[in-house]
Amino acid sequence: MPGKKNLHFEISERKVFLRIFDVIWVLFSLYVVSIIFRLDYFHFDSESWPWGIVLAAYILIFGGIFELYDLQKAGKYYSVLQNVVLATSVTVLFFLMTPVITPELPDNRLQILYFTLTILFTLLIWRFCYIALISSPRFYRRVLIIGDPLEVELVASHLQQSDPNYNIIGFLHRGANYNLNAEVNGLENFSEADLREVIRENSIDEVLISDVTPAAAEDLYSEVLKLLKEGFPVKDFNEVYEDKTNRIPVQHIEKNFYRFFPLSRSNNNKFYLFFHRLADIFVAILGIFMGCILLPFVFFGNMIANKGRLFYQQERIGKNGKPFTILKFRTMRYNAEVNGAVWATKNDVRITRFGKFLRRSRLDEFPQFWNILKGEMSLIGPRPERPVFVKELSELIPFYDTRHFVKPGLTGWAQVMTDYADSHADSLEKLQYDLYYIKHRNIFLDITILTKTLSTVIFFRGQ
Repeated sequence: MPGKKNLHFEISERKVFLRIFDVIWVLFSLYVVSIIFRLDYFHFDSESWPWGIVLAAYILIFGGIFELYDLQKAGKYYSVLQNVVLATSVTVLFFLMTPVITPELPDNRLQILYFTLTILFTLLIWRFCYIALISSPRFYRRVLIIGDPLEVELVASHLQQSDPNYNIIGFLHRGANYNLNAEVNGLENFSEADLREVIRENSIDEVLISDVTPAAAEDLYSEVLKLLKEGFPVKDFNEVYEDKTNRIPVQHIEKNFYRFFPLSRSNNNKFYLFFHRLADIFVAILGIFMGCILLPFVFFGNMIANKGRLFYQQERIGKNGKPFTILKFRTMRYNAEVNGAVWATKNDVRITRFGKFLRRSRLDEFPQFWNILKGEMSLIGPRPERPVFVKELSELIPFYDTRHFVKPGLTGWAQVMTDYADSHADSLEKLQYDLYYIKHRNIFLDITILTKTLSTVIFFRGQ
């Protein structure tokens, strides 16, 4: 097999790795502390083992909410410090507030301090060791891409952004009419070199095949076939892209439409759809109840700082392209679109000060629980767009209408994975995430979206 291989953990493996060792190290540290300091509040015996399960569950839940398993942030010391402090604080708070399934509060309150500091410093020390050791270059995967150089730049930036340990070092292209001296985003051009020599000399761990022109296919495929026979990892770009970025490469759908559709079996799974709708109704009723409690505060805030009518109605496109009227608390000044529909931007001057608060806190979305209860929307799905923008984007972006295969949602995969969309390029990126959700939607992905939504609200992302 050519080339010396680097040890590399895939994204899913690293997330599982972090979760397992978060729990193991915390429980081990508490066991040691309970012996040294005689920690009676949390100890280990035949009757108290359920406490460990509850604590482990809280660590994993709040670790997910406070982004301890976001690999981009897990590799940065400051982000780890911030998120560990937040996750530990909320974990301990919930553990103390559930005495039915956790130990009763101790008479000596110092034991709570020992308990908290043990979890905090254990997680910090372990996570800093992870950054210093596991996130180091020795675990990078060196990758070569075979394909069109015009697509390689986009591929490289997206893949390395999603997985910092996935190191794309260069590309190889055998197509005609291409400048062999050209560079792509700082990547090395190996187009004139022999494939096997490139792999051996540059310690390549994996080859991605993006696109090969017919003229070069026969010769190149014979080289790739030899690599496969030797057990060398050769993967399809589309599969790797989808797996690592959690979105579908819209640019390639037109060439491989039937590889991506039909979409998720859950779209026709009556069992999944029934419980999905049941959850929508339950959450909608709860959301409307909470909205009624918040209504007086929003009403007076609107009356003072956002003068005008309280509610805002607007036509949006729903499932199967059917229009419906969405309901929101108004956040923009009166007559914000006297000259026609305009894209909302991140720092839109039309948004009032109180409207910014409503958007940042997501309180402006509460009236949409009524749309969910009526069945026009779902809790999770692609965000509904206005008819004028749907028409515009459908003409510019291939398969944009595909996002209307399912009900629009209050939150969605695109909303928790990207920033505010105020351009065609941003809409294209969001579409990739929307299509990924439509293709892969299931109960586990829904739970992931809800967890990430809590993170988005807590850290006041977006508008």
